[in-house]
Amino acid sequence: MKISILDDYHDTLRTLECFGKLADYDVTTWNDHVQDVDALAARLRDTEALVLIRERTKIRAALLERLPNLRLISQRSVYPHIDVDACTRLGVIVSSGQHADTPSYSTAELTWALVLATARKIPQQMAALKAGQWQIGVGTTLRGKTLGIYGYGRIGAVVAGYAKAFGMNVLVWARETSLERARADGWTTAPSKAAFFEQCDVISLHMRLVEATRHIVTAADLARMKPTAMLVNTSRAPLIAPGALVDALRAGRPGMAAVDVYEDEPLRDTAHPLLNMPNVVCTPHIGYVSREEYELQFSDIFDQIVAYAAGAPANVINPDVLAKARKRPA
Repeated sequence: MKISILDDYHDTLRTLECFGKLADYDVTTWNDHVQDVDALAARLRDTEALVLIRERTKIRAALLERLPNLRLISQRSVYPHIDVDACTRLGVIVSSGQHADTPSYSTAELTWALVLATARKIPQQMAALKAGQWQIGVGTTLRGKTLGIYGYGRIGAVVAGYAKAFGMNVLVWARETSLERARADGWTTAPSKAAFFEQCDVISLHMRLVEATRHIVTAADLARMKPTAMLVNTSRAPLIAPGALVDALRAGRPGMAAVDVYEDEPLRDTAHPLLNMPNVVCTPHIGYVSREEYELQFSDIFDQIVAYAAGAPANVINPDVLAKARKRPA
């Protein structure tokens, strides 16, 4: 079986222990990022199984219709970048484990790294020191402040737990079922969304991007935040209404932000407003990018390929395709 892996920027996957699961297959790895349909169609014309790294490349109907040999897309987590209906129509199985019981500790740790870096202005202090300056400002202590967790899922629960070590109070806002879970875990929940944004000193977003959560954070929400508050997003950029965060930061509410995710990725525009604000710390979507996290994720992704090859597709998110899935050549 011919397998293609897209967007492995640092040629990491072949160095993982779990890569051995593909030893019996013909694997091609692409280390650059290409979204052009013609270029992708040429690269993938013989591909039977396609491995995706999160949402780095969009797989839409225009491309799928030019890949007659494609039979399986294997990835992990949510799939807004895949035209699932087109896959089903064309007989392409989409396997994507949702890892409901395995939080991304890597993302939770990066969230705290960003909180600390922003509160103490670490990147700015480092840049100033390298430029010959000594202490360019005064940071903020976290102890005694209120950390807001918006979306109490697997990662949000881990981040809330880390707050104990820093002596922070935790306030949770989420859908009712998640609020009940947060209360059962001993956390305080906000009486309303408005109160949540008004009271928190740090708000960290931890929701999946689905239609119900798209643009769930509005300009009005951000305007309620304290001038001294911080907004952290290591989840997905479209959780926030377009342009709302930049406008809010310019208006001074909140006073700081830490961002790991963007509307268009990879972000190459050095003129992007968030990259040029002194009160913002930005990283290039590295929340899940650690060797340990890769081992966990790609072990599942490669298992899905092995399962398909054995005639038992796993974690199929378009089960209607199974009755008409493209058959592998004998």
